[in-house]
Amino acid sequence: MADVALTGATGTVGGIAARLLADAGLPMRLLVRDPSRAPDVLGAEVRQAEFGGDACRAALTGVDTALMVSAHESADRVEVHQSFVQAAVDAGVRQVVYLSFGGAGSGAGFLLARDHGATERILRDSGLAFTFLRDNFYAEAIAGFAGDDGALRGPAGDGRVAAVSQRDVAAVAAHILADPRPHANRGYDLTGPQALTLGQIAATLTEVTGRTHRFVDETMEEARSSRAVYDAPAWLVDAWISTYTAIRDGELEHVSDAVPSLLGRPALSFAEAMRAAAGGRAA
Repeated sequence: MADVALTGATGTVGGIAARLLADAGLPMRLLVRDPSRAPDVLGAEVRQAEFGGDACRAALTGVDTALMVSAHESADRVEVHQSFVQAAVDAGVRQVVYLSFGGAGSGAGFLLARDHGATERILRDSGLAFTFLRDNFYAEAIAGFAGDDGALRGPAGDGRVAAVSQRDVAAVAAHILADPRPHANRGYDLTGPQALTLGQIAATLTEVTGRTHRFVDETMEEARSSRAVYDAPAWLVDAWISTYTAIRDGELEHVSDAVPSLLGRPALSFAEAMRAAAGGRAA
């Protein structure tokens, strides 16, 4: 019987965490919507389940600690998360390690961080032990903000972001899942080792990839206009733009020592994260 269950194993963070646990010889259960996409991990039992409901409750039965990777952004994401937490309670899970976001709360400038704040409240009120991994923006995701012309566009000004590598977040998650009890009812801010402006990030991307990148500081009106092509709902467009305004307003510039303290090594820099993502050396 696996003591540990992971959601999100078909994604980057969950998949890396699963492989790290396997390397440590720890059995686990992977909860996935599509078993055909589950990673081939030694010692992993695959269960098909959505967030919440009978299948999720059954898949979590017998599990001590679960990694809860947040669901994709949607208008009802908090309700989806609540369903998972209820399934964990019903299944007798003892502790949930939740992939949250830095500054999560009702007043967060990054609008999607408000969902994370609501989910943290649900977990606090559930009776479950919890561990909150409050990630800064992923370095790998910020690289993906660049358009086909290499431009990162948004109203971020000279604000700074302490972006964290997905590899570091996965390593922290695996570290905690391997011995969860010392981390019960705690939260960790996970960041990279330095806070950079988007101009500096663009310069780093140019250096690492060999492709020219630049930062274009948009006005709010320009930001809405440049995203109109996606025909996305207004709440999602607002959330996308708030990525940049949260950086502009200094909400993501704090650098934490949690990654090196937990892992016993420095956090990957933005450049190191990019090289690792491209298959090069991580350090």
